[in-house]
Amino acid sequence: VQLQASGGGLVQAGGSLRLSCAASGRTFSSYFMAWFRQAPGKARDFVSAISESGGASYYTGSVKGRFTISRTNANNTVYLQMNNLKPEDTAVYYCAAKGGTYYSTLQNHYDYWGQGTLVTVSS
Repeated sequence: VQLQASGGGLVQAGGSLRLSCAASGRTFSSYFMAWFRQAPGKARDFVSAISESGGASYYTGSVKGRFTISRTNANNTVYLQMNNLKPEDTAVYYCAAKGGTYYSTLQNHYDYWGQGTLVTVSS
């Protein structure tokens, strides 16, 4: 499957952005989807994940209550709604897909990656 992330940009602290990740292929609904991010000079970290049906979602602690992951299987798209953005949210955001039905925060469990979209939050 091929993934194309979009929606990044420059926003002031407290603002909002919605990232999208469009997937090719007819088996999107069989993939667990996730968002990771990589801040300048840092390792890539898990942000959020959503189950194949969209019935279960997971977040890293620093974004809970501010970010919401969702998916539309009919459109082969996963979203990350980001509210109350903070300067520390500045990073390149990547979407990723994995087969199987288990939840994972580990990058090496994900089989497919998008190219990344840059989110910059100014203070």
